[in-house]
Order: sequence, then C-alpha cells, then structure tokens
Amino acid sequence: MASLGAARTAPGEGTPARRTSTAQGADTSVVQQTVGADPYFPANGDPRYRVHRYELALDYRPGPNRLSGTARLNAIAGRSPVAEFQLNLADFRIGRVRVDGRATHYTHRGGRLRIRPPKPVRAGAAFTVEVHWSGNPKPVRSPWGGLGWEELEDGALVASQPVGAPSWYPCNDRPADKASYQISITTPSAYSVVAGGRLLTRTTKASTTTWVYEQSAPTSSYLVGLSVGKYQTVLLGDPGLGGVPQAGHIPPHLLTEFSRDFARQPSMMQLFEELFGPYPFGEYAVVVTEEELDVPVEAQGLSLFGANHVDGARSSERLVAHELAHQWFGNSVSIADWRHIWLNEGFAKYAEWLWSERSGGRNAQALAGLAHRKLSALPQDLRLSDPGRKLMFDDRLYERGGLLLHAVRCALGDEAFFRMLRGWASVHRGGTVTTAAFTTHVARFATEPLDDLFRSWLHETALPPLPSPSAAIPARPPYPPSNADSA
Repeated sequence: MASLGAARTAPGEGTPARRTSTAQGADTSVVQQTVGADPYFPANGDPRYRVHRYELALDYRPGPNRLSGTARLNAIAGRSPVAEFQLNLADFRIGRVRVDGRATHYTHRGGRLRIRPPKPVRAGAAFTVEVHWSGNPKPVRSPWGGLGWEELEDGALVASQPVGAPSWYPCNDRPADKASYQISITTPSAYSVVAGGRLLTRTTKASTTTWVYEQSAPTSSYLVGLSVGKYQTVLLGDPGLGGVPQAGHIPPHLLTEFSRDFARQPSMMQLFEELFGPYPFGEYAVVVTEEELDVPVEAQGLSLFGANHVDGARSSERLVAHELAHQWFGNSVSIADWRHIWLNEGFAKYAEWLWSERSGGRNAQALAGLAHRKLSALPQDLRLSDPGRKLMFDDRLYERGGLLLHAVRCALGDEAFFRMLRGWASVHRGGTVTTAAFTTHVARFATEPLDDLFRSWLHETALPPLPSPSAAIPARPPYPPSNADSA
C-alpha cells in the first residue's frame, strides 16, 4: 500500500485504504503455509487445510447495495484428518453449505463460518466446499477502521488489506494460503466491473451484464481486487510483442489529468522488469474512483486510486511506482504472515527511490538521507522484523524498510544488489517468504557477513547510522530507461 500521512499521529502510509469520509532458513525454502494461526490475527484463517482454487459467482446491485453469491472452493486437507474447519465470512445470510456435494452442519457467528463435514476429510485429501450467501456488504471492523467492501456514491470497491476479504466472500483469510480465482459478477449494464486478472467474457442480457475474470496466479485472499463503477477504459502505451498490457479505468471527466499523471507508468514497468525481473502476471490495470481515498490500494494485477491522486501535475507519481512495485513484492512474493509486512512495504518504498533515481529525480542516497532525518526525529520503538499489530502500518516501517534495502545495496554494490533482487523475485515467484528467508538469500551475494547490519536494522529498535556506499554507486542511466540501461 502506498504511503501518506505522519507516523503515529495520523493514518500512516500503510494505513489500509478507505474513503476519506469513512469514520471508522534456506534460501530455497518457499513457505507455502505457516504451521499455526497468524500471530497478529489469530481469528483469521485456518491452517488445517489450504485452498487451491476459488470460483465465485456474484450478483451485485449498486442501488440497494445488495450482494448474493455462490462460492466453490477446491481445497486440500493438511497432514491430519479434518473433522471441522472454518472459513471467514462477515454478517451475511447463509443459504446453504455443502462439502463434496453433501449438506453439512455449520455455525456462523463472529465472522467465522465453522463447518463440520459429514465425515472427516482424510489427511492430504482433496475436497470441495460450496457456500451460498446474500446480504448488504459493508466493511469489517479493524483497528484501522472499516476494511473490505466499500459502497461508493455510485458503485463499490474492495480494499481488503489486511483482513477485509471476508467482507464480501467466504475465504481462508491468511496471506500464506494462496489460490487461483475465477470471479463472475453480474451488475446492471450501466456499470463496469474491474477485477485483477484476465477478462474472459462479458455477456449482456436485457439490463444486466456478467463479467468473468480469471486470475490463474496464486493469490492471497486480501489481494483479490474488485471495483464496480462507471468508467472509461484507456490503454497505457503500446505493450508490443510480449509486453504487459496496461489499462486504466477512470471517470471520463478525469481523462485529461489521468493521461498526464500515469503517462510514465509504462516506463516504470520497463524499468522494474529490468531491475526486478519479468512482470509476474498477465496484465496490469489501474482504477481511479470518483471519490477520494486515504491511500491507493494494491491488489493482484490491479491498483485502485482515489480521485485525489489525479491532478494532472504528477503529484502522486511516487505512489504509482509504489503500487506497481507491489506486483513483484507483496503480491507475487507474499509474506507467510503479517509479522513480515516490511518485506512488502520496504521493497515498494525502495522502488519509489529507484524510480526517482532512474527518471531524473533525486537519487536513492539523497532520499535515504531524507528518510533517515525523518526517522531520527521520531520515537524509536519499532522493531522491523516483528512490529506488532499496532505498528504494522506505521510510516516508520516503510521508511526503515527502504533504508534497510539501501544499506544492503551499499554493502553489496549495485551489480550484486540487483542480481540479489532479481533472484529474490524469481526464486519465490508465486510463493510466500519470511524475513529469515530474505537474510539467508542476501548472504549468498555478500562477500562478508552481514549479521551486524541485519541485527541493527531488523531486530533492534534504535536507528542505525545512515548507510552510505563503500564505492560510488554507478551514474544513473538517462530517462527514459531502456533495455541497454539494465542494472
């Protein structure tokens, strides 16, 4: 998520997005599933099984804000027989629940749908779950206000990080449980539907249109993005043969401003592919809502911005870079649990600095200096490796995460640092990771131990000195970046 606001005194740069009007170790060990409950959100998710595919068929009527749906989950039991399991789902009316096609006993209270199959599922066995639900979707409560499904003045959007996904569909709501998705949603034909993934079909019958999207890449539940609104669709640049299709979905009256503010996104995509490796998904879309958002929202293959992020002056360009970078760091390479949130946000923050450096703005060393001065004036009680739920979206986590990566760059030098970044994104593509996996990965590219560096930046709260390169960082290439300018 992008960064806005002052640390500790207001919603921070990672504060989960909502409308401003809302009151509310081996390197190769890709972690596919944590052993127990998430330490920050023990009521969310169930480690006794994992889902490998969701098929959601939804009907949404914006006027009354009415949602009804059927979810089919293809799941696999863990290492022990499963006599009971849970899904997370907010306060909807449940129509029916079936396991492997058979009606089953369930209870639904407090956001938990507890299901007891007719007979226990054998260890390691595949099973299916079908849930029918309906009601008026609304955000779920959290320490950061309402999260998830947000009804707009004329449409809706989803902003789920970290625990808002149950506000609109039943899910095993833990970041390590990644699955493919097919989403079919029927709305009045005056509305467009944008979701992360490839649009398979759009079928109009009478006054309604059904949109079907497929996201084949493994996706965490909080990263399933959706927006319903009256948008004009434009293409961003010409992807060319083998390029990444990029589309914008915007209110028509913002087209002129959007065209300038997002004009350099194709160059960002080109740069990040050079620095981080191939874009990990099939396409990328951005949505601008009619209303203001505290901060933009990243979803898998999709980012959502508020009208306040579009002014025709590129005032929010760093946020455009931040959200795009999350497609590599946070979405493709996901965290095993929320203790490791800096691996999402520190990387996206540093990508902002890399874009500035490579596009003619201030270089990363200058931006690191600004961040260091900012942090030195703030309380130093945040531990990057385990910030706790209260501080997991604090501004300081973003800035300190970016500074840690700059310290690693200074220690490794540019050639080894960018090889390390590309390797991290490649080895763990579609998987989940931990802080320990990252430090082990970095050690492979270092000529001397980095234990002190990681201890001071990750595990201690006091702010280490500003990192500086042991040798001059090579002169940045001219803007725009090109394949010949690869780091």
